[in-house]
Amino acid sequence: MSVPDELPETFTYSEARRHGLSDRRIYELRDNGSLEALGRGLYRRADADAVADIDLLEIAYKAPEATLCLASALARHGLTDLIPAVTEVALPRGRRRPVVGAAVGWHLFAPETFDLGREKLKLDFHTTIGIYSAERSIVDAFRLRHREGPELANTALRRWLARPGAQPAALLALARHFPRTEAPLRRVLEVLL
Repeated sequence: MSVPDELPETFTYSEARRHGLSDRRIYELRDNGSLEALGRGLYRRADADAVADIDLLEIAYKAPEATLCLASALARHGLTDLIPAVTEVALPRGRRRPVVGAAVGWHLFAPETFDLGREKLKLDFHTTIGIYSAERSIVDAFRLRHREGPELANTALRRWLARPGAQPAALLALARHFPRTEAPLRRVLEVLL
């Protein structure tokens, strides 16, 4: 007994039903190891390519606007050695935080600036999750330094400046979209440059 070929590597219960799988067949496939349950109503084929992070797949399916932010994004960009205890994920303010099995720190960002610096991170052949660019992640670390601590922001900025092609003017231009962020960022840049 196998999973129908037309189903993607990761799929929802609703997609399985649309492809003619009954509840009983879904449970049989799960029990015989052909499917892995990733979360409530979310499945992954056993024959799927390896994926780096199953937790991110669940987050991406449950919250399509989810975007890796702060320490989680900075770690993916190689701008911090900090390994966050939870995956830090941003959603636009006013959106519902989904229930997921993963340890997630949800952050609600203003809808008018939510998409600034937002990129896509490929998780598997069909699935992506949002991730803030290195520049946006640095700006957010400065913007939220009262919660995250100044060291996260300062370390990320130092590492970013050491990279070829780092453009402080572009970083400051992005910071202008966030009240009370440009001035502290400018002060630290003046010390480091």
